[in-house]
Amino acid sequence: MSVFKDISLSAVVAGFIAVLVGFASSVAIVFQAAQASGADSHTIVSWIMALGLGMGASCFFLSLWYKTPVITAWSTPGAALLATSLGQITYAESIGVFIFAGALTLLTGVTGLFDRLMRLVPLPIACAMLAGVLFKFGLGIFESLKTDTFLVATMLVTYLVVKYFLPRYVILIVFMVGVILSVVRSDDAMLSHIPLSVGQFVWVWPEWNLNALIGIGIPLFIVTMTSQNIPGVAVMRSSQYHTPVSPLISWTGLASVVLAPLGGFAFNLAAITAAICSGDECHRDPKRRYIAGLSAGLFYLLAGLAGTSVVALFSVFPKSMIAALAGIALLGTIGMNLKSAVSNDQYREAALVTFLVTVSGVSFAGIASAFWGIVFGSVFLLAAKLTKSN
Repeated sequence: MSVFKDISLSAVVAGFIAVLVGFASSVAIVFQAAQASGADSHTIVSWIMALGLGMGASCFFLSLWYKTPVITAWSTPGAALLATSLGQITYAESIGVFIFAGALTLLTGVTGLFDRLMRLVPLPIACAMLAGVLFKFGLGIFESLKTDTFLVATMLVTYLVVKYFLPRYVILIVFMVGVILSVVRSDDAMLSHIPLSVGQFVWVWPEWNLNALIGIGIPLFIVTMTSQNIPGVAVMRSSQYHTPVSPLISWTGLASVVLAPLGGFAFNLAAITAAICSGDECHRDPKRRYIAGLSAGLFYLLAGLAGTSVVALFSVFPKSMIAALAGIALLGTIGMNLKSAVSNDQYREAALVTFLVTVSGVSFAGIASAFWGIVFGSVFLLAAKLTKSN
């Protein structure tokens, strides 16, 4: 088979680094989302296993089929949205939200409506909503700095220094520094209590809450499509891969629908980790970089099988470390979305209103603020256009 001829160490390592960076940079946010949904420790393990299975299978088979490095990921902004929105509904209703958002993604891919549907929500409005959702995670860095000054300050200094020399691996190294400091100053041998065992899936049938579907499901869909899938496609195009987009979107949507009852809340095309697997560092020959996608798929599957160990590992870390890591990992995303939201004079006021409404946490009719941010922002945008036309 040509696959064996195309295998290279650099591509395999690129896949491993992509998985490591993906987990280290955002698994803390997934934990917060799971906890917000009411998941217990066994259910959180199921989340990690389902996410590992979904990302592993989609990375491996899509990369193999298209012979390009197709890297998928869980929706990190989606997890941040869920962490701030799921507290008022039951866990079964949360599963219903995941399935609904996944079905919208599947429908968008199957019908080829990706581009047309995204035009309904202007990018600045979507970016403003996302920035509002992520805002509290950025604040979490400095709230944690007050309660655990040495640990968080060291992580921040590490971030500033490493970002200058090795920007691609900055979150991974910040994570490692946080782990080392947490272990060194602990009275117990933290790592000795981490089980090395395969976890178990927890299946929960969905329940349907119309307010939650509208107030959380639609924003989850929009955030995933605009902040994850669009940049993911951009990474592929910038690397000169012209893989058909609609089938990729369809498969991520299908994975979300199938794995949602196990905790697979949202899958999408990756951007940052995809860049690791599609650049020159992966392999000089672009036609052989798909091996990185196969490698990432296998490592994701292994990480999913080790769900019990992953959950136990993160449960022993200080909350301040997890909060700081999550915030630091999202600094770039917050900044880019704020810039995209207000850089265009035409959209600036509407985007600002979207951001403020989302940050406020205001809720009407039981529908979360992220949705109302889009509504208010769209109204202001429409009013501005009508005023200008007159």
